[in-house]
Amino acid sequence: MADKKGNSKNNRRRNNGDEDYNPKFRKIRKKVCVMCANKDFVLDYKNADQLKKFVNEKGKILPRRATGACAKHQRDITLAVKRARTIAVLPFTQN
Repeated sequence: MADKKGNSKNNRRRNNGDEDYNPKFRKIRKKVCVMCANKDFVLDYKNADQLKKFVNEKGKILPRRATGACAKHQRDITLAVKRARTIAVLPFTQN
């Protein structure tokens, strides 16, 4: 009897229109590319403050899943960070 009560509660949750319901995982809102959303945003390799958003504290370039950038703009970010490192605007590594 106790199992039926527990199952009916779970069935109500699942049948509310959300077929991908899984109580272990919550839905995470998809990140939107900053450069696609804001057309005025221009990535500049000479602007260190702007590039620090895309680099972690060790100096590594953050992946797409962390930055939320689309593939096209992630390539632009990578290129800008590498250029900034070459002209010593950004360090290659942090201590």
